[in-house]
Amino acid sequence: MSERLTQRDIARLARVSQTTVSLVLNNRTAASARIPAETRDRVLKVIRETGYVADPLARRLLQQRNQILGVFTYEPVFPSASADFYHPFLSGIEESAEELGCDLLLFTSAPVTDGRRLVFHDNNRLRIADGSLLLGRRIPAEELSRLVTEKYPFVSVGRRDNPDGILVPYVGADYTTATATVTARALELGHSQVAFVGPGEGAESSADRLRGFRQVAPRGLHLKPEREVLDGLLAVGVTAVFVEDLADAAALAEAARQRGLDVPGDLSVVALGDASRPVEGDDDYSGFHIPRKEMGRRAVGLLDAVLSGEEVDLQQLLPCELVDGSTLSKPKGS
Repeated sequence: MSERLTQRDIARLARVSQTTVSLVLNNRTAASARIPAETRDRVLKVIRETGYVADPLARRLLQQRNQILGVFTYEPVFPSASADFYHPFLSGIEESAEELGCDLLLFTSAPVTDGRRLVFHDNNRLRIADGSLLLGRRIPAEELSRLVTEKYPFVSVGRRDNPDGILVPYVGADYTTATATVTARALELGHSQVAFVGPGEGAESSADRLRGFRQVAPRGLHLKPEREVLDGLLAVGVTAVFVEDLADAAALAEAARQRGLDVPGDLSVVALGDASRPVEGDDDYSGFHIPRKEMGRRAVGLLDAVLSGEEVDLQQLLPCELVDGSTLSKPKGS
């Protein structure tokens, strides 16, 4: 056992979450009362056996906290067409905050400048909260850099590139591995002409998906999600297409069926995640789901660890849930 144990080590040895360890250690009555006695005893037993001692500086920092966590969204999340997409993130954040005995403060006063909401503005109230969670498809690098430079505690829900070598704390989804896995599955089924449909750039989530596709199918076609995309796919004999957004996948599948094509017989359609806008129909799309609720929960846990002065992995990727579905099959004639 290393000389310096962390709450993460205790959680692993006790087979509980880091949040549970934090609650037991800090005796936050309102929230910790819900922890089963058996679980509490197991955590305390590991603490006794390992001789773990909480960092006194971390304890002092904890005592000075307001128990308020901020939530800043770079895009409106409710009410809007994307509300269903963001709801699991918010649900996970709410559940974890409740377990910690923290209140949530949704920052809504940020003005829209040049079509974007920015966390830094003349009347920003970041310091009301102990730290904040950031939600959004795209977060400006300059804002991330400033947050780190000013030592403001935050965690991004979603992987972010490190601007200028600055380490950005995040809990994200491993889109690269998930996309590579489902692409490999299609090749194993006999698909030789495959394509990726989506921006593939801009947001880190887009770039990660395209990276996973390229790892397995370096010569695969890459098209943007435009109205004529089906023509481009059929022109070169594509039999399996990997679509970044489930809503675009559904639209593409419907367009193919209107042309008299069979999905997946003539064209397999794989969804690389969940829909960011409402989708008609009840097709069970092959591909993967994003662990949105768990990302929200884990982001709160990471922020709590940062605020408590714990030594933790500041950049965490969670595996996506693979879905067999009914829209990927062997190509006709194989």
